[in-house]
Amino acid sequence: MLLKSPTVLPAFKLSFGISVFALSLLVLLPFAMLLITVQGMGFAAFWQTISEPRTLFAVWLTLKTSLFAALTNVVFGTLTAWVLVRYEFAGKSIVNALVDLPFALPTAVMGVALATLYAPNGLIGQLFPFKIAFTPIGIWLALVVVSLPFVVRSVQPVLAELSPEYEEAAATLGANRLTVFRRVLLPEMLPALVTGAGMAFARATGEYGSVIFIAGNIPMESEILPLIIAGKFELFDIQGASAVALFMLMISFVILFALNVWQWHLNRRMNR
Repeated sequence: MLLKSPTVLPAFKLSFGISVFALSLLVLLPFAMLLITVQGMGFAAFWQTISEPRTLFAVWLTLKTSLFAALTNVVFGTLTAWVLVRYEFAGKSIVNALVDLPFALPTAVMGVALATLYAPNGLIGQLFPFKIAFTPIGIWLALVVVSLPFVVRSVQPVLAELSPEYEEAAATLGANRLTVFRRVLLPEMLPALVTGAGMAFARATGEYGSVIFIAGNIPMESEILPLIIAGKFELFDIQGASAVALFMLMISFVILFALNVWQWHLNRRMNR
């Protein structure tokens, strides 16, 4: 009879119990209250609330701009991580700190700054022949800014662990830069890219503070779903706000679940 070997780290049961209690209190309990609130309004009222044209447009705009922001950060976040890992230059620590600036600043401050810069009479906005602030373009810009660190910080450790010797060997064998990226770097970075893009997308779908100042909040034009939810709360329509929040939560969960399955498949294929 084989005896079960004790774990190296002590107090597993206590640590596990505290973790489950904290997750239940901070995550599961709010979701449970959301479900209870929505359940009280009935399915017919729930469906009527989420099928309003204004709500459906806000859902589509939120998903579309969040997806575009995540894809944009896949490109520029990877490039930023590459520069920070592969090159030494003056002010590198400052650039590295600027990546985390969206985490440090209140999102409302970021929104005010972006609206000031990209307004039609702003320092940058006046240089363009079309409007940036108070349009979906402004929403996309704000979401790119607040979700950029997720991609950079996901890819950066992978690049740091990947030795430049692999790239040099591929170049010595005659591979061009595109081939080196596609055949050497991308397979190693892909799981981290999927993780970073998923977190950036999730962050963007729920963003409120930085968007409210630059979106313009025009119904059926530049109004995203968090603004719909906030508007219903201001009208004391708690059940309506909960219904819209639950609908968006379901959509985000399905998308993030699909990304996690993809990442699991990538990790499994790499470990074979």
